[in-house]
Amino acid sequence: MENILFALLPIFLLISLGYFFKRIKFPNEEFWQYADKFTYYVLFPSLLVYKLSTASLDNIDGFNFVSSALIAVLMASVLLILINKFMFFFDGASFTSIYQGSVRFNTYVFLALTDAIYGDSGLVVAALLMTFLIPSLNIFCITIFSMYASSDKITFNSVLKSIIKNPLIIACLIGGGMNYFDISLFLPFEKTLSILSSAALPLGLLSVGVGLHLAHIKEVKIELFTSVFIKLALFPALILFSGISMGVSGLPLMVLVLFGAMPTASSAYILARELGGDLKLMSAIITTQTLLSIITISVILMVLEEYLV
Repeated sequence: MENILFALLPIFLLISLGYFFKRIKFPNEEFWQYADKFTYYVLFPSLLVYKLSTASLDNIDGFNFVSSALIAVLMASVLLILINKFMFFFDGASFTSIYQGSVRFNTYVFLALTDAIYGDSGLVVAALLMTFLIPSLNIFCITIFSMYASSDKITFNSVLKSIIKNPLIIACLIGGGMNYFDISLFLPFEKTLSILSSAALPLGLLSVGVGLHLAHIKEVKIELFTSVFIKLALFPALILFSGISMGVSGLPLMVLVLFGAMPTASSAYILARELGGDLKLMSAIITTQTLLSIITISVILMVLEEYLV
């Protein structure tokens, strides 16, 4: 229990520090916009290429591992559509934000926590999962937008372009390809990536804190409760059930459940803005889930440690 708390607290303290910097406007808003962009396009891709290209992937059943996550996303999607159809009748813009909040994950927090709790071996498993889940979740979310938001900005080409241009997917493919074909990095280049990698997680977590908007959670709605409950409580249970059913065990199962317990992605706000989602609700969902996840993740990991380890 103590090990889990000691691993979690620094992560959320860094997020809190990022929010504090935002409140005191240090250094300034423009700095954090560029810092987030630099982290997304340079630091995290460096981390993923470095870790994947030098890791051992021999003992991972990739198909069952990834399939478990996709099945859980599909189950959550069907459940959300049924809830919307027969229970709460959310308007289209609200439902797209609820959906994003229920299935997407914060990459920065996921990688930071995986690294803190499971080390390099866990980080590699997480990167493998991201390679397939990032494009899949983009397709799921954009499909929901096309069904409920009636956005004329959604085309097959725009979906494909957003996936192909994603720097995290590109980095995972490069690192995984180098590993598969046993291609070694030129030593000075490897050292460079290693140095860049060390800055990725702390700067990414600070950016998560900067992106929080506490003022948007003052008006508590059933939409907010629905998304928070499904993402932080139900989705981890679905992914655990799916993983065990598919024969996933050990470290991959732990990483799978940790993935399921993540708060939603900060980038969900960008997609909501571009495709007609409820921006205020999306911001409230991101902030509330991020704040509550320190409690829910702690409980989930302690239960896993008690019964599965």
